[in-house]
Amino acid sequence: MTGGRSGHGRASLIEYALAAAVVASVVSAALWFRQNGFLPQPFVMDTNDTFMDWFNTAFWANRPGAYEVWRSIYPPLSFVFLDLFSLPGCHLSSPFAARDCDWLGQATILGAYGLNVALFWTAFRRNDRPSAPPRTIAMALGLPLLFTLERGNLILIAMPAFILAHDPLVRSPLVRAVATAMTINFKPYLLLPALARLIRREWRPLEWAGLATIALYLLTLALVGSGTPGELASNTANWVVFQSGQVWNEVNYSTSYGPLLSIRKASPIPLLDLVPSRLVEGIEYVVPLLIRASQCIALVALAGAWLQPRALGHARVAILLLGAYLVTQSPGGYAQLFLLFLALLEKWDGAGPKIAIICTYLLCLVGDVPIATIIDLNTNGWLSGRPVTPSFGLTIGHFLRPGLLILILWALSFDALARIVRAHGAHRPSLGMAPA
Repeated sequence: MTGGRSGHGRASLIEYALAAAVVASVVSAALWFRQNGFLPQPFVMDTNDTFMDWFNTAFWANRPGAYEVWRSIYPPLSFVFLDLFSLPGCHLSSPFAARDCDWLGQATILGAYGLNVALFWTAFRRNDRPSAPPRTIAMALGLPLLFTLERGNLILIAMPAFILAHDPLVRSPLVRAVATAMTINFKPYLLLPALARLIRREWRPLEWAGLATIALYLLTLALVGSGTPGELASNTANWVVFQSGQVWNEVNYSTSYGPLLSIRKASPIPLLDLVPSRLVEGIEYVVPLLIRASQCIALVALAGAWLQPRALGHARVAILLLGAYLVTQSPGGYAQLFLLFLALLEKWDGAGPKIAIICTYLLCLVGDVPIATIIDLNTNGWLSGRPVTPSFGLTIGHFLRPGLLILILWALSFDALARIVRAHGAHRPSLGMAPA
């Protein structure tokens, strides 16, 4: 008993130290903002674009043409929600004018942030009380959530549903099914962690979630009047082409090395003038192999989880599914918020979870270390309300952050395989229904 308490104490001290580093990075970013009038990298270099993920979408929620004119890739639920939580009279001329007028939208953004923090605390406290304070601090003040807040991205709304869907805060199968349906209808890539129930052969919850997802989509489709599967597929193809010309925005805060690999081909940035050619060539050779290896190790662990459905918990399987996707391609750096939440549901027990938890804290650090400047701007800072002269360029974080996500995936995949092997030694693989 004494040894267990001592190990737990060491874990708490380490996590509190890491959380203190996150707080220090936030203070440093705040001081930077106070001095310069804009947020440091990797926050978006368009300093006049704060909250515009929200208000660009809300603008089209208040008029026809979201799919035909704006070519949105969001399912209809986003437009139904934003139509409810916006003031129609503010969305007449432009999204930027709406941002300054629509107090309901701004209040909803801040309220969603507060709700996320409250749910983080509740989930972590129920999962493991000693580690709940530092983990809540890291998630509440860490870069992923602050970046999401600055963008006003709808992940702020999807995250509470994600917590209810993937953490045992609620026991009602109906509530979990509806929460899962909301996550998928807000962010379709969240279908992947929802498939954890398929891997664990939890058929009834999977059926409920599938029916709820389809029902919610059909209901919101009827309310919006557009956003059919054909429109979403066509607009997604158009978005992929558009993003190929916006590589720098993708590289700036990414979950994957994919955008960095394409920067020489799809961007006018003279990369070889900024970093040694051997480094670039090494990255171009090693990174594709690393991504494929990461996919393979995750798939092997998932196959083992299928054979031994009791060996891994729901959150671990969800991490493997979502992590394999995020290290392959990036839907935006803020998407890692879902993965990091799941990683902090792990116990401080074993090398794999410990590595994953430490990497999670490191990914929550705010700010970056510049390597070379690419662009200097003269623009306005909406948050500071004054002209600013930001400089942006390559940073250490562009190379480290995707690597930390890969390390999380590898650490938890190998730990999962070890657990599966132990479970295999205890009983034969299950090929039928998963135990209740």
